[in-house]
Amino acid sequence: MKLLGNIIWLVFGGILISAEYLIASILLMVTIIGIPFGLQTLKLAMLALWPFGTETRLMAGDSGCFSTLMNVIWILIGGFWIALTHLAFGILFAITIIGLPFALQHFKLAGLALTPFGRELI
Repeated sequence: MKLLGNIIWLVFGGILISAEYLIASILLMVTIIGIPFGLQTLKLAMLALWPFGTETRLMAGDSGCFSTLMNVIWILIGGFWIALTHLAFGILFAITIIGLPFALQHFKLAGLALTPFGRELI
């Protein structure tokens, strides 16, 4: 079921979302200051490419202060708008029963887009 969900996700926009995150990551990594943020958008790109069967969790050896500071900067610069977009798509998909699995994936992406630092993909 995960494979079928991922294939449908890719066909109906997942590849475009992942490509957008990949382009944003490359643009962020052009500057030295943007490298940590570019790495987080790569994490978002991987989850947007193959979301079914992939989970996020807090990293065990997380440096709390650094992750919190970077998450605050991330939210202020653009993470809020990314999460809001995924939330809106999730609500739209949740209108129908068929779209509910895709809505849950958008909600998962919204959570990661809001606070990506200190999280890992499983």
